[in-house]
Amino acid sequence: MNEDVQLYLDDAVEKMEKALKHLSSELAKLRAGKANPSMLDGIFIDYYGTQTPLHQVANINTPDARSIVIQPWEKKLIGAIEKAIFAANIGLTPGNNGETVRLNIPPLTEDRRKGLVKQVKNEGENARVSIRNARREAIEEFKKLEKNGLPEDEEKDAEELAQKMTDKYYKKVEEILAKKEEEIMTV
Repeated sequence: MNEDVQLYLDDAVEKMEKALKHLSSELAKLRAGKANPSMLDGIFIDYYGTQTPLHQVANINTPDARSIVIQPWEKKLIGAIEKAIFAANIGLTPGNNGETVRLNIPPLTEDRRKGLVKQVKNEGENARVSIRNARREAIEEFKKLEKNGLPEDEEKDAEELAQKMTDKYYKKVEEILAKKEEEIMTV
């Protein structure tokens, strides 16, 4: 196989992998009814004047399926952590006992579950669009290579490979979505 073709195929695979990773990280932030420390990803607190990720200034544990306990390394951070959680608007109300911040995860209502499934499907569509864009970009490069001397049959083979990769990543997206939907709909 032509070196340039392989280069563009590798680039497409890399972009498709990034789309999957992004999908997984976005879905991890969605509350599926049970406590998960990744629900707090993306929450930053003011730590000595610097916006710092919450997990870098505290231990975050899930003692049971319905609660998250945040134990800051410095007690004076409790107020800042509570403020950051309120500001993040993740639908959880923090409470503290002077040493830890506790978040109770309420069970999801049927309407909320349906809304979350819609959100999951939306994230899945975003991932599929990214995968299609990676395929399209690769195919455009193959066509340029063909204009510059790549035999037509090699260009067609490269397009087929790009399509097979796309199908493989679409299947992975579907598996991830099905797993997350099942997690959300399990009461």
